[in-house]
Amino acid sequence: MKPTCFGFLIAGLSLLNFSCVERIEIRLDDSYTKLVVDGGITTDTMAHTILLSESVGYYYNQPAPSVSGANVQISDGTDSFTLDEESPGVYRTDPSFFGVAGKTYTLDIKLEAQIGGFTEYTALSTIFPVSNLDSVSLAFHPEWSEDGIWEVKCYAQDPLTEDFYRFMISKNSEMMTDTLDEWFVTDDRFFNGNYIYGAPIAYLQQGEEDEILKAGDTITVEMNSIGSEYANFIWEAQSEVRGSNPLFSGPPANVKGNINNGAIGFFAAYSVRRSYTIVNDMIKGVLSPHHH
Repeated sequence: MKPTCFGFLIAGLSLLNFSCVERIEIRLDDSYTKLVVDGGITTDTMAHTILLSESVGYYYNQPAPSVSGANVQISDGTDSFTLDEESPGVYRTDPSFFGVAGKTYTLDIKLEAQIGGFTEYTALSTIFPVSNLDSVSLAFHPEWSEDGIWEVKCYAQDPLTEDFYRFMISKNSEMMTDTLDEWFVTDDRFFNGNYIYGAPIAYLQQGEEDEILKAGDTITVEMNSIGSEYANFIWEAQSEVRGSNPLFSGPPANVKGNINNGAIGFFAAYSVRRSYTIVNDMIKGVLSPHHH
């Protein structure tokens, strides 16, 4: 029940959010070199990151080359913010930056030299509002596997609008869902406009060392409202990563992002809500939610 079998790092995509690295790993075709754009902004106040690199072939086994010297800006239609290149290919906003729900943000990239025949690239992304994540809870199921499984559940009011959610899990402030293949993304077709009462969003197998929970551990759930375009990008990327039998299939197709001029990747903008619960290992059952 644990979706953690992950593919090969070919493109070198890394998405930095929630003060940690969440690796997006996508295998690309090698028809010609393209710009790879990865990163975005959230409603958190922090230094947000945009990573620029060059695509590499399906059978390339070296780190993807970073793209330095670019002029990278983010604007909201009124104000424009220039990102500083902190290290080769890593561009960051000021730590005081935060996105605002309801606004559409534009990413503008100007390269020193052409990649894929272009020096200028643009992407648009809207921050959709997200309801409060009222609480989260845990339920232990010893019968589900030899070592048992902790089920993570969430409680929130879904609005009447069409919404798409991503859920991230961390333990003691360390991200557990740190690769795209582990992200749980869903639409609201089955609960649109209703209260989400204990919907399962993750299963932590106690036979896996990195998922073992102990008494006193703090489990934090992050809920993002990500919009249909980013949700479809994640679903397509997960499908490519999980893929078919590599012995009988060729290099996968590139996943469609939102960057123009043939670039690969996605400029994401989304809102964030969090809640947490503390593991009580003495009570292997449904735990009382802790609000945050």
